[in-house]
Amino acid sequence: MKIFTISLGCDKNLVDTEKMLGFFQEKQYELVDQELDADIILVNTCAFINDAKEESIQTILEMAHYKEIGKCKALLVTGCLGQRFAQDIIEQLPEVDGILGTNDYSHLEEVIQKALNGERPVFTDGIATGQFFQAKRVVSSPGHCAYLKIAEGCDKHCTYCIIPSMRGSYRSVLMETLVEEARTLALAGVKELILVAQETTLYGIDIYGKKMIGQLLDHLNEIPGLEWIRILYCYPEEIDDEFIQAILRNSKVCHYLDIPIQHASDSLLKKMGRRTTRLELEAIIENLRLKIPDIALRTTIICGFPGETDADHQELLTFLNKIEFDRLGVFTYSPEEGTPAATYEDQVPAQLALSRKEEVMELSEAIVFDKNEAFTGCDLKIMVEGKVTDEHTYVGRTYRDAPEVDGLVFFSSEEEFLTGEFVTVKITAGYDYDMIGELK
Repeated sequence: MKIFTISLGCDKNLVDTEKMLGFFQEKQYELVDQELDADIILVNTCAFINDAKEESIQTILEMAHYKEIGKCKALLVTGCLGQRFAQDIIEQLPEVDGILGTNDYSHLEEVIQKALNGERPVFTDGIATGQFFQAKRVVSSPGHCAYLKIAEGCDKHCTYCIIPSMRGSYRSVLMETLVEEARTLALAGVKELILVAQETTLYGIDIYGKKMIGQLLDHLNEIPGLEWIRILYCYPEEIDDEFIQAILRNSKVCHYLDIPIQHASDSLLKKMGRRTTRLELEAIIENLRLKIPDIALRTTIICGFPGETDADHQELLTFLNKIEFDRLGVFTYSPEEGTPAATYEDQVPAQLALSRKEEVMELSEAIVFDKNEAFTGCDLKIMVEGKVTDEHTYVGRTYRDAPEVDGLVFFSSEEEFLTGEFVTVKITAGYDYDMIGELK
């Protein structure tokens, strides 16, 4: 049987998809890259915010078309949309032949066979077991870079977030399992390992009785072949000196952290169910920059959360102007069914939320422009990502840039380089996202 897969949403979802691909390969299914060739089409969906839900549904409908014009005999839905809206999908999307929730991937072969027999199976109960789907991964991202999902679920219960109800409570993966997976990835040519979870900083608390992210970094740092270890999704309140020391003592760990803060107004932070105040955020960031002077900090912001006033928005802008994050992503608030925030009466008009988002982005672009420009004349280590077609121009990333979400460095060279190689580039110009340089 030939299988075609689509992975939507976050990098954590991508890891799940890659494990499913590994499972299919082990079971002698043929992986294809064309929808028309597939006997089975699997869509691993996202449902984090409304836009993601709409994209998932649209993709499902597009893939359903191949049941008419292609060979597709079974259309399967996995991931968050399936977990959250299984009954709605069964009732409203007759094109879907089977559903697997976010922790039911061990039923993959069963759901395929039942779907092919016309049974329309649904598995969404596995989230309570806490078990992990183990399979050899087929890395679908560029071969020099891969994500390592170190935990599943979340216990924070922020008032705007649906993740705990879709993914369950916080569950760490055993350290020996992660180290073995990382070694396998390194042997396959992975140079950059990116640690992801709903919250990476709490790793190990549930199975070891204490945070073990530092010890995990120690083990990963020893793996031959790995050159960069990057850490995403660090909740600010869990960043302590022990964690900082682990970053400092492990040379492969990038001096880069993604710290989602969401806002800077104390009243909104409390209403969001966040665990920090503005002053505490400032102290955490100041400590990070004191201990790791060259650290690059990324964050995410929500604009238009219920009850956000003009004063709250101005406080956020003042905070961002003071802190000067190196990288920043911003979203408008999306009311999600089943979350406390969706029931709040003081919802912010969508257009106002959008205009506030644009103000935040404008401020952030100016800050990042200045930071990038300050690197003019500096020599930076660059991981080569590829070559611009028909030109002698290459594109790469610094340790300050995570793939797909941050900036790039462009440089010219007559010499040939492979993706994943490291070179030294002298920066000649900086812009609001990217930088230009010349090969040293």
